[in-house]
Amino acid sequence: MADSAKSDNPVLQYQLDRLGALSPGRDILGLERIHRLLARLGNPQDGLPPVFHVAGTNGKGSTCAYLRACLEAAGHKVHVYTSPHLVNFNERIRVAGRLIADETLAALLSEVLDANGDDEISFFEATTAAGFLAFSRNPADACVIEVGLGGRLDATNVLTSPAACGIAQLGVDHQAFLGDTIEQIAAEKAGIAKPGVPIILSRYTEKLRDIVIDTARAAGAVPVDRGNGWDIAAYRGSLHYRDTEGLVELPLPRLAGTHQVDNAGLAIAMLRHQKVLSVPVSALKAGLGWADWPARLQRLEKGPLRDILPDGASLWLDGVHNPAAARMIADSLREMAVDDQPVLMVIGILDNKDAGGILKPFADLVTGIYTVPVPDRGSHTPQTLADAARAHGLHATACTDVADALGRIARAADPQRPPLVLIGGSLYLAGEVLRDNRQPPE
Repeated sequence: MADSAKSDNPVLQYQLDRLGALSPGRDILGLERIHRLLARLGNPQDGLPPVFHVAGTNGKGSTCAYLRACLEAAGHKVHVYTSPHLVNFNERIRVAGRLIADETLAALLSEVLDANGDDEISFFEATTAAGFLAFSRNPADACVIEVGLGGRLDATNVLTSPAACGIAQLGVDHQAFLGDTIEQIAAEKAGIAKPGVPIILSRYTEKLRDIVIDTARAAGAVPVDRGNGWDIAAYRGSLHYRDTEGLVELPLPRLAGTHQVDNAGLAIAMLRHQKVLSVPVSALKAGLGWADWPARLQRLEKGPLRDILPDGASLWLDGVHNPAAARMIADSLREMAVDDQPVLMVIGILDNKDAGGILKPFADLVTGIYTVPVPDRGSHTPQTLADAARAHGLHATACTDVADALGRIARAADPQRPPLVLIGGSLYLAGEVLRDNRQPPE
């Protein structure tokens, strides 16, 4: 599905409309267009502070959040480029710790589009160029850059000599662009490897590990795989991280979910295997407690949507946009639910996603599924999703929107057993929830 954005600022919206008119209306991969555009802009990507480049199917955004938090805890100013945004496009570009201002972003997009002329350019390519321009013109000590799609042919892969690369968890997603098998996808993700640069691996099956290591070595990179070069585990209320430099005991990460141990470990390993910036253990400890990444098992404590549910209920939000993510979130919910607490789910899924694969991990966990459309996006209809959920043995109810679903949950709730409710299925849906609950990312 093609990338896009809207803004309440008319000057910025004008530039977004210009970009939309040039975009081919779909995601496209390849480096020729972005190289051409960046050359016209003076190759700003060559003037960035040390870069931490992160790829992966799931967990790369959280890894970026840990990288930023730990680097800032060490006293470094950090630029951050991530995607997609949830509520406001500005979330994608953080300049020296602050979200980019509307006026600055509008001016940068104007400059990028003027340089591009009438040539075809994708939304992501143009906004990546704008981000690199912003970062090259403002002083900072580090850049944290998240891959948009894949790795080898992603627009961010014009970076030639990062301080460290990392590959988070791997799964099957975006097959139309990356290949039909997880082996093909793994090779594409590993395409961010650069000569002489450490590339930190998460834990994969032996077959995938070999593919990633072979791809990295072919590029001249230095692969550091989990289980050999580094490892991490939660034990007795703390994290135990080890590498060739020794064992470090750290606090559990602030972000919820058992899978966050993996993401935090990847960030720590990237920081400890790079040689450019000083990041002491004290900064790692502080960063794990500071890290914030909205809509990734985020608890919604108050707001118009949360207030629909009865007292004692807990409301959580996560993208849960592919089967691998669904399995991780389901595992986390099993640990979070107390005693015989009902677990319910409000879900909306884009029509290019594997609805059955996303629903299946919740089949023996949730007591009810409430299906909704994803606003302004091509998505499975609530009735279609409800039918898919029933095929997995789930009790499902089709709803008009999230507020309708939460209202139905509230009316059916047992005051003596308030439920745990998860909203998920799409980051676009998560963005709408944050907007409607009046808590956009900051």
